[in-house]
Amino acid sequence: MKKTILLSLMALLFSASYFLISCQHEIPTGANCDNLNFQITATSTNATSGINDGTITVTASGGDGFYYNLNGGSNNNTGHFQNLSAGNYTIIGHNSAGCNDTAQITIGTTNPCSGVNIIINSTPTNPSVGQSNGSITAAATPVGSYTFNINGGAFQATGVFNNLSAGNYTIVAKNPIGCTGTTTMTLVENNPCSGVNITISSTPTNPTVGQSNGSITATATPVGTYTYSINSGAFQATGVFNNLSAGSYTITAKNSNGCTGTSTISLVETNPCTGVNISISSTQTNPFTGQTNGSITATASPAGTYTYSKNGGAFQATGVFNNLSAGSYTITAKNTNGCTGTTVVVLIAINPCTGINIGITPTVSNVVPCINPTANGSISVLANGSTGFTYNSNGGAYQGSSIFSGLTAGNYIIGVKDLNGCTNTQIVVVGTAVKGPNFTNVRNIIRANCGSCHLNGGNTAGYNFDNDCSIVNYWSQIKGSCVQPYTLRQMPTSGPLSSTLQAQITAWVNAGHRYTD
Repeated sequence: MKKTILLSLMALLFSASYFLISCQHEIPTGANCDNLNFQITATSTNATSGINDGTITVTASGGDGFYYNLNGGSNNNTGHFQNLSAGNYTIIGHNSAGCNDTAQITIGTTNPCSGVNIIINSTPTNPSVGQSNGSITAAATPVGSYTFNINGGAFQATGVFNNLSAGNYTIVAKNPIGCTGTTTMTLVENNPCSGVNITISSTPTNPTVGQSNGSITATATPVGTYTYSINSGAFQATGVFNNLSAGSYTITAKNSNGCTGTSTISLVETNPCTGVNISISSTQTNPFTGQTNGSITATASPAGTYTYSKNGGAFQATGVFNNLSAGSYTITAKNTNGCTGTTVVVLIAINPCTGINIGITPTVSNVVPCINPTANGSISVLANGSTGFTYNSNGGAYQGSSIFSGLTAGNYIIGVKDLNGCTNTQIVVVGTAVKGPNFTNVRNIIRANCGSCHLNGGNTAGYNFDNDCSIVNYWSQIKGSCVQPYTLRQMPTSGPLSSTLQAQITAWVNAGHRYTD
């Protein structure tokens, strides 16, 4: 209990002590501040009219730790307040001891333009009638840096104002501190064409009948720079107008001031072909019957440059027309002036095969049995009586080669065609090659000595010789069974063959054991 009372008394004493210290800082005793003799002094600079550039500077004495506020604002320990407008201000100063002092001060207004007299000199250029090509050039004094505006517009760096029409203009010049001077200028319309008389001389070139190849070349006086217009069209840099047909044209010349002069020129059609007689000579190559290998070569006179047309088609640079069939053709020649002449050329079909007799000489290789391929016959053709031959077989497509191979035995229709399409055909027979004498001997030996084992359907040991090609295919087995020394156990049913028959089999085998040997 005693301990609790003691702690409460100590807390009360601490609070009282803090209160006394705080009061001494905020509300110091009069004796302390009197002893310090704390006071503040303020000075100011005036603000420029309409600009917040005034300042207040405060100094203090009596103590230390000075700080200040202006019109109840935030504290400032420098004593300098800037960017202030004109008006009355209250400054309260404080020191670290809590002393304060108050000062009243007024910031006045300074007019930087007082006594400044800006004079504007201007040079006008009056605009042309109905145009905005006038200008004003303004300069201000005394010498200095100025910006300028016209009729209350934005200020600009120069006093030059262009593209002005007639009227009243107010020019204002302003120096860097905002001092201004004003002048009024009137622009009046100026007619640059008063007393100006522009005349036009022209040289026409009349157009050809039905064409637009006429022209007008116009020149204006007095000497100067002009642009030209035709029939109120757009103006151009020259007075030359091309591609004109017959008719009436109004030429207008305009100088750099917009002054104009006009002239009317009439163009009439001319016929450049009057008295011109164009004749055409031609050579022709008649086409073959059913073909388009005819041609016409046309030449026009008198001498000159011509283009040529066939049957009303497009004109071309030469008079040569190729790939023509039989028929009638109208050839037209045209000179550079469009004058024309015509002629009719008739092409007649001719038979290119008249008097042509194509000869065919075939060479046949007959089919040889018992070899692969089985279709091994061939025909080689030699043709004469013309040139450029191609060949076909049995009405097929013509080919450049005169050899037909891979043939079986049979009849073939061989055709020959020359470069003009003339043809001839011949039937060629491909036969079967005859049996060779050696093969015939062996065949007879087999049929006489092998019996039913290998003939008439017999197939002993897998060999049947009813078909001649079986004899060719099994030549080795035949030799092994019939010719000493015997390599096969089976012998002809009649027993060993005589030396003569064995010699015949050996001769066939040594010759190549073929069907034709």
